[in-house]
Amino acid sequence: MTTNILLAGFGGQGILFAGKQLAKTAMYSDLQVSWLPSYGPEMRGGAANCSVIISDEEIGSPLVVTPDLLIAMNLPSYDKFAPNVVPGGTIIYDSTLVSTDRVRDDVKACPIPATGIASENGLDGMANVIILGYLLKITGLFEYDKFLEYMIASIPPTKAALIEKNTKALSLGYNFA
Repeated sequence: MTTNILLAGFGGQGILFAGKQLAKTAMYSDLQVSWLPSYGPEMRGGAANCSVIISDEEIGSPLVVTPDLLIAMNLPSYDKFAPNVVPGGTIIYDSTLVSTDRVRDDVKACPIPATGIASENGLDGMANVIILGYLLKITGLFEYDKFLEYMIASIPPTKAALIEKNTKALSLGYNFA
């Protein structure tokens, strides 16, 4: 089975980090994986997206054109990529930043106020990890404990203070009702 995932937002939202965590977990789970980042020349605020393909078969192309799963962290990304999601696919979007009534009736729409949850819990800048927790809950793509283990292992010792914040953010997303 192959899952085509597209994560999109603007630079500084942790799009590439989130995609990398999905790719690493797939790799450690002995699956085939492709991770392809795309971003503008701006350091912060420019468009950023990331294609992740997870499969139990060889992957022919790293590009995700018609995602099974879209994570949209802002309205321009939602508007640009939501029309391309396959019928029956899933769109997870940050409802703090994406206010829309343009939800397709042939996809599963999963809003989560990730930026608001992050702000309320002193986790500014961690909306991406909150969305990853929510993704784990609604898709069952990976086991929560394994994903957390691999995510924590990818945090360098110089940034050990982020372990507690990432753990809390992932849990908040996973337990979002």
